[in-house]
Amino acid sequence: MAGSGDQLGIPILTRARILIVEARYYAEINDMLVVGARRTLEKARVNRVDHVVVPGALEIPAAIALAPKSYDGFVALGVIIRGETTHYDTVAYESSRGITELAIREQRLVGNGILTVENEKQAIVRADPAQLDKGGGAALAALHLIALRDKFRG
Repeated sequence: MAGSGDQLGIPILTRARILIVEARYYAEINDMLVVGARRTLEKARVNRVDHVVVPGALEIPAAIALAPKSYDGFVALGVIIRGETTHYDTVAYESSRGITELAIREQRLVGNGILTVENEKQAIVRADPAQLDKGGGAALAALHLIALRDKFRG
């Protein structure tokens, strides 16, 4: 798996409970993101993974906020491709802001795998587990945040 988190390794978190929240607007690209995320979670030996689907990236923060506190972490997956209007800017900014706000204010541990790209080709390269594997990277980020929380709690 490529990415900056590789140097840290994959924490083994068999007792973690993870929720994948997927904005399933681009189904084929999302399938790759989900495969990458699930592979990483399997490598971490996480055996409690749930998966919900929301209409779009703007709904991901709301779904995470609604989720029970019993989840240790979240993997946010989706694809935002620039179009001919400014809607891309709004969705990209607000979904990211919402996730960051949840992380800071509510200590929701989220690996953000929402792709913001110019075109479908860029999205495929980033989503494909054999290429940039951003779904796996998002899962890895969530795992590292959970491990860090556990370390700080002793």
